[in-house]
Amino acid sequence: MLWEAMSSVRDLGRLHDIAAILVRYGFGDMVRRVGLADALEQAGRVLHWRDTLAYAHMPPPERVRRALEDLGPTFVKLGQVLATRVDLFEPEWIAEFSKLRDHAPPSPWDAVHQQLIEDLGASPETVFARFDPQPLAAASIAQVYSASLQDGTPVVVKVRRPGIRPVVEADLRLLARASEIAEAQSPELRAFRPHEVVRRFSLSLRRELDLAEECHNAEHIAENFAGYTDDDTPATMAAGSTPAAQSVIVIPRIYWPWTTERVCVQDRIEGIPGSDLHAVEEAGLDRKLLARRGACAVLKMIVDDGLFHADPHPGNVFYLPDNRIAFIDFGMVGHLTEERRDQLLSLLLGVFKNQPRQVVDVLLDWTGESVADEAELVQDVDAFVDRYRRALLKQLHLAAMLSDLLAILRQHHLTLPADLALLVKAFISLEGMGRELDPEFDMAQELLPVLGKRSAKHVPPADLT
Repeated sequence: MLWEAMSSVRDLGRLHDIAAILVRYGFGDMVRRVGLADALEQAGRVLHWRDTLAYAHMPPPERVRRALEDLGPTFVKLGQVLATRVDLFEPEWIAEFSKLRDHAPPSPWDAVHQQLIEDLGASPETVFARFDPQPLAAASIAQVYSASLQDGTPVVVKVRRPGIRPVVEADLRLLARASEIAEAQSPELRAFRPHEVVRRFSLSLRRELDLAEECHNAEHIAENFAGYTDDDTPATMAAGSTPAAQSVIVIPRIYWPWTTERVCVQDRIEGIPGSDLHAVEEAGLDRKLLARRGACAVLKMIVDDGLFHADPHPGNVFYLPDNRIAFIDFGMVGHLTEERRDQLLSLLLGVFKNQPRQVVDVLLDWTGESVADEAELVQDVDAFVDRYRRALLKQLHLAAMLSDLLAILRQHHLTLPADLALLVKAFISLEGMGRELDPEFDMAQELLPVLGKRSAKHVPPADLT
């Protein structure tokens, strides 16, 4: 079983660590079932099989989340990806996975310093006019430092943790094999498509290890926002317009001479963190305008550009003077093809125009699966459409609508493709941020004009009313 997946002594040691943590949190039976116990026995490394009772009182979602935290960076990232799979997990699981924050003790400065010399071709003290060895933040994959270019420009230097790639690769090998075993031997786990989830996760994490890839994402999105002003957003925002020369959406500039796979150098954003609403009030910023601007920006990424920030939570947003908004951290982005965006339009129009059959057809296209009882699915979608079509006349709670739609998918054992799962998570995060800024924030008022523009080439605009 998992013994076949181990290609180095490092894998064997990591396997023992994983098994020990799982047993500690009361998952000894799972360890046995996926072959971890057999592998360790063959290697002569024996666990003392006494599942701890210390965590027995915890609900299963909390135990899993705590185990992922103890398992380290790869598994913390896996939990963050699972938090996007609102089509697979019930809300209590999503809420627990969402608590997985990317914080970790910083790597030793000596190791970071040596790696920076290798990547920059000289010591950071020589390359930069100023470099603070005390990190601003430390996450599981990288940590961030404050510095200044030789011309005085303030920047942040994001550095991948020294030695992280071999550990991640060992974890991914073990996860891949464990997912195959779980899918083959466990009918209850098979419904979660563990092998496909791990495959997608591995692709995503390997991209995230490449900090240059994150910088390419940032530049692409910055190009899409070049010249973007309030003229591109609903007329209700005209009162808060900024000068035409100043974009209302800010993406940090990348400095490529010092950016590599392991180092990313970009502008330092000086603004109010998205979580500090008290500071927003103190600065005299317009919370209603910020809510609408942020919504319109993310909707533009999704509907117009097909490349969007997949994790628009308050930690990745800053509010700037003149009610401008800066987005940072493009390690997790979503891509939507033209076909996907047209399908999204078709589904939402099906809801707004009271056409449940159209909604069902899109869902089945998305999942690529047949359903055991299609008549029952149509009946459930019909009730869903009727409820939210009437809600649209008042105020649309998009997060509630998507949660109800996903509950229907789970009930009928249908799952979304990974790109759409990211989209749904982004929508839910977006509406949550909007309502924190403005309790009266109405997602429908921002969504319908954007859909109206895209639908112009498909259906008459009157069909949206």
